[in-house]
Amino acid sequence: MGDNAVKIKNSLRVKYIRILQRFLKSVVAYLSKTEKVTYEHFIKKIDNNLRYLKKTQEIKLYKGEFSELEALVKLIISYKSIPTNINEIKDEILYRANHLEKSKNIKKYKKDKHKNSKFKDW
Repeated sequence: MGDNAVKIKNSLRVKYIRILQRFLKSVVAYLSKTEKVTYEHFIKKIDNNLRYLKKTQEIKLYKGEFSELEALVKLIISYKSIPTNINEIKDEILYRANHLEKSKNIKKYKKDKHKNSKFKDW
């Protein structure tokens, strides 16, 4: 029975992470692709995505990139209650989202230090 509980916990964690990613992707796409960004549409976008986030159980995330993702989503939600200049919000969110993507990609790709020495034995 313990094995089944672990599977359920893992599936809930994956579901929560995917919803966080969907939330961020939706907001970033709106901010980067829309010609005229307004605060009202931004709030509407947050509310639409917040519906899905409220349906899922919040789970503690321990991995660095996922905790950063969760922090960024919480920051975006906090902008809902603090009316500020939409351009400042846009710049901050896009900067942090880009930083998050960079930190993910650093782990995926590693530059070969000595490319030519790898093929010396050929």
